[in-house]
Amino acid sequence: MERLAICLLIISTSAKAMMCPKRCSCQNVSPSFTILCTKTGLLFVPPTIDRRTAELRLMDNFITTLRRKDFANMTDLIHLTLSRNTISQVMPYAFFDLKGLHALHLDSNRLTFVSEEHFKGLINLRHLILSNNQIHYIAPGSFDDFIDTVEDLDLSYNNLIDIPWETIGRLSSVNTVGLDHNLIEYVPEGIFSNLHKLARLDMTSNKLKKIPPDPLFSRIPVYAKSKGSPLTSLVLSFGGNPLHCNCELMWLRRLTREDDLETCASPPELMGKYFWSIKEEEFVCEPPMITHRTSKLEIMEGKSVSLKCKAVGDPDPYVRWISPDGKLVSNTTRTMSYDNGTLDIFTTRFTDRGNFTCIASNAAGESTANVELVVNQFPNLANSTSYEKEIESGLSDILTPAKSSIPSNETKSLHDRKVVVAELTSSSALIQWPPQSHIPGIRMYQIQYNSSLDDILIYR
Repeated sequence: MERLAICLLIISTSAKAMMCPKRCSCQNVSPSFTILCTKTGLLFVPPTIDRRTAELRLMDNFITTLRRKDFANMTDLIHLTLSRNTISQVMPYAFFDLKGLHALHLDSNRLTFVSEEHFKGLINLRHLILSNNQIHYIAPGSFDDFIDTVEDLDLSYNNLIDIPWETIGRLSSVNTVGLDHNLIEYVPEGIFSNLHKLARLDMTSNKLKKIPPDPLFSRIPVYAKSKGSPLTSLVLSFGGNPLHCNCELMWLRRLTREDDLETCASPPELMGKYFWSIKEEEFVCEPPMITHRTSKLEIMEGKSVSLKCKAVGDPDPYVRWISPDGKLVSNTTRTMSYDNGTLDIFTTRFTDRGNFTCIASNAAGESTANVELVVNQFPNLANSTSYEKEIESGLSDILTPAKSSIPSNETKSLHDRKVVVAELTSSSALIQWPPQSHIPGIRMYQIQYNSSLDDILIYR
């Protein structure tokens, strides 16, 4: 009986032992369990991984796809390393069960995009490393599950032209953001203002011509290099960009920094010059100058029209339009203002007549010009009640010549009455109007009508 009890104890102890996949090494240091499968030639995540694992390292293999079942029920996993594989596909919700994961390393793989489903479930993630991939697109909601917990976000060495800046601006706990070695051309002004814990922002080697100032940069000291900078500061790295050195970069020029290799790409007189050696008074802007605008236009009410206003300056001026009633012209179904200074009015109204003001502005000032628009009003349809006659029945004679029965004294007053409808029957009407000699360019008149039974317009 005593021998049987000892055997049962041995079997029970073995059942509690952690499972270690073939060709992997495992470390069982209570209370956590680590599995190391480095350089073992894996083509996929081993299915025999113990679900109670706390740290899993699968780097330097040939894994191509991450599936939902690969990490199912691994709620105790804290650190997952998948660096230097050939991962090109992450199935939706592949990490959904990893509620306790703190660090995810996916660097040096072949990912091309990040969707909203890729990182769902990572509610406690603090470190996300996606560097050295081929990512060209990140969906706006990709980081929503860990928007308040992530501290380290590395997107460097990818193919990003644009990133979801609004999402970046909500990373309230982020300490380090790596955006270097991408193709980023634009940074929105004020996007970092709520990142109060940000200590390092790397935008080295992108395609940025300017880096706009930010409220965050005025609240804490900003340094261009990390060496010797205090802990309560922000280190901003921006070398290797085609900087346009004008007055908009004056704030960068005034940073505390160590020597680095930033140079100016433009304007021509500063091209190739070392950024820190240029005197502050050389960082200048040129106020806008309007070089072309539409001359006076005359148009019939209801037609479309384009007003043009072209301006030059440094930086490139922003053009907006003010309507004759003094209001800013916004983009609607009837009006559209473009970046090149063109204003399209798709359907003009009589109230559009007057001077439209083009305002070109930049950091150095503004310039204005007026464009006069003359809108000729359509002739008003006279009240035809006095010409109503008893409705007659019979075949339509709409295509037969009609004889006027308007008395001569009424004919003389046609110019006063504008458009007159007479001899009205159930199938015909006589329409008369005076010559519109005061409106230039009229070649023909068009009449539109419809039956009282429907809304379909017929044109003659």
